[in-house]
Amino acid sequence: MAAIEIQGLEKSYRTGFFAHKLKRGLLPLTLSVDEGEVFGCLGPNGAGKTTTLKLLLGLVFPSGGTARILGRPLGDISVKRLIGYLPEQPYFYDHLTARELLDYYARLSGVDARERRRKVDAALARVGMSEAARTQLRKFSKGMLQRVGIAQAIVHDPKLLLLDEPMSGLDPIGRREVRDLIQRLNEEGKTIFFSTHVLSDAETICDRVAVLNKGELKGVGVVADLLHERRGEVEVVCNGAQAIAELSALGALCHATGDVVRALLPEHSLEAALAALRKCHAGLISVTPVQATLEDYFLARVGDAQAKDSQPPDAKASEVK
Repeated sequence: MAAIEIQGLEKSYRTGFFAHKLKRGLLPLTLSVDEGEVFGCLGPNGAGKTTTLKLLLGLVFPSGGTARILGRPLGDISVKRLIGYLPEQPYFYDHLTARELLDYYARLSGVDARERRRKVDAALARVGMSEAARTQLRKFSKGMLQRVGIAQAIVHDPKLLLLDEPMSGLDPIGRREVRDLIQRLNEEGKTIFFSTHVLSDAETICDRVAVLNKGELKGVGVVADLLHERRGEVEVVCNGAQAIAELSALGALCHATGDVVRALLPEHSLEAALAALRKCHAGLISVTPVQATLEDYFLARVGDAQAKDSQPPDAKASEVK
């Protein structure tokens, strides 16, 4: 069963001084997220990622379309207890301690009083905040607040997690810990839908990704399939700066570090490149096929659209013709 089913969901806003201008924040979106999946929603700022999450949560109302969450209609209040949510910029009562805040959210989520203390302590431990449990939030750094935000999203043991930029404000160690936590939660059977514009995070932990740009869905793909695609290029690493001229003549992009040369060239030029290395007596270190990355997939969809938008009107008109 799909954890999230979106059918033609869209959102428009009234803007301007007299609210007479209509801005489309999300074009009709059709998308599904399977149960037990880690699904990443990618896109630049203003792409519609946060709008999508808010529509699913009922924080804003759609202009059209519908959705189902865990098999229930979008407006079903009972499904809220099964969802954990972390906003992009959470605001918490800063006079509370971390434990008091989580106890408050556990109460709102209907956690039984006999289980509340144990679940609060367990959530704090999972995000590495046990030692700061009695510290007021106003004394926390942005990264610490982000960890507490994740803790409040999981304190009631939800089936579905909706996370808006969950690695925001974290240092490299914190980012790694959050990625590991998301993977552990997924192994426990939880479905995770999160938005990000940091592609390395999505590439590491997502099963599938969707790319949004300017409110429009540009593509959906399985990460494992995307990363196994070949780019038709190879990287040749060799010893001998004298090989740069020979490889550059074959159209290779060369970068030298001391006596080590890294050259990126088309696969069809590999035989000629190896012959050139033998000719100039350069030592071959490695030959590695270049695999596609999530960045390639992302830029192929977002970059092309932005390039078209930046064209002058005459150029766009000629394309239409």
